[in-house]
Amino acid sequence: MTSTLELLDRLVAFNTVSSNSNLQLIDFVQDFLKSRGFELTRIPDETGAKAGLFASIGPAGAGIVLSAHTDVVPVDGQDWSRDPFRLTRRDDRLYGRGTTDMKGFLASMLALADRAASADLREPLKLSISYDEEVGCLGIARMCGALTTALGQPRAAIIGEPTEMVVAIGHKGKMGFRAAASGSAGHSSLAPLHKNALYVAADFIAELRGLQDWYARSGAQDPAYDIPYTTFHVGRLSGGTALNIVPDHAELYFEFRYLVEGDVEAVLRKIKSFAGSDISLERNIAYPGLDTPSDAPVVHLGCKLAGTNQLTKVSFGTEAGFFDKLGIPSIVCGPGSMESQGHKLDEFITISQLQACDEMMDRVLAELSGNR
Repeated sequence: MTSTLELLDRLVAFNTVSSNSNLQLIDFVQDFLKSRGFELTRIPDETGAKAGLFASIGPAGAGIVLSAHTDVVPVDGQDWSRDPFRLTRRDDRLYGRGTTDMKGFLASMLALADRAASADLREPLKLSISYDEEVGCLGIARMCGALTTALGQPRAAIIGEPTEMVVAIGHKGKMGFRAAASGSAGHSSLAPLHKNALYVAADFIAELRGLQDWYARSGAQDPAYDIPYTTFHVGRLSGGTALNIVPDHAELYFEFRYLVEGDVEAVLRKIKSFAGSDISLERNIAYPGLDTPSDAPVVHLGCKLAGTNQLTKVSFGTEAGFFDKLGIPSIVCGPGSMESQGHKLDEFITISQLQACDEMMDRVLAELSGNR
């Protein structure tokens, strides 16, 4: 595991919180892969402050693609007991921002790339390294247009989000919106004569809660999820300038996470119907869900590579839906626990989980080398 641990140490040291540039990390990874003979496609974002990479090594063919993102969530407001951007070890735990989500998988993936460079590959190893996943899978959405040209049509995609090395075959899709509510300003002593934009927003929230109740009672259900139905959530509400002024503007941010088999367009029609003319909607996040059949060949392959027969569906979103939409059979499998370790104060990954991931990477190399 020496190579994986050394790489994780380097990766954690890059402060790639989503609001920051990831270019230093991408430069490091690009140089690392280029020196090992990988064919590279670098895809900058529109600002030039961030970039993603597609990489491939080996003969022409379908192969397997491994997918990781480079950004991490902020540490603001978290009282860490150690430097979050310096890998530190205590017993079986490796502490640092992103160790679980998901630089641990990226480090193991790069260590595999190092071994693959000197291997006799019968199929290509392909890598996808993205940005801005934590803020709504924005990076891979922008990269998808170049994916087929850069990587062709892999026979399987493994997205390395933390699943404790269990094979995840599904997650919900998500849409997020900014809703702007309009009213009319006036003195609060004459409040009934004016339209309070906060009331408009509150009425809209009440409709969303009613919609949530309906989906909980009567919507599509999938018992594989902790919450087996489509969910709605309001995360922010703001408006008004002073207590004695009726606010003429308010805004809220909300999302819904839907089952893949659910009718997304029907949800959108319902939301638009009670938004009315006083609320304008702007979609700012959207990513597809994943619902890979449990008997699909990619699931059998994933279980063999991960060394498990355990399947699950995860509550959080991933980039897997984008690969699936491109016709690439996809699963999610990676080291660490999102529930107990990801996004948290003193985030860590265990040595044993990282070792299990390295063992999966060895099986990937054997699979691509024809040693099945």
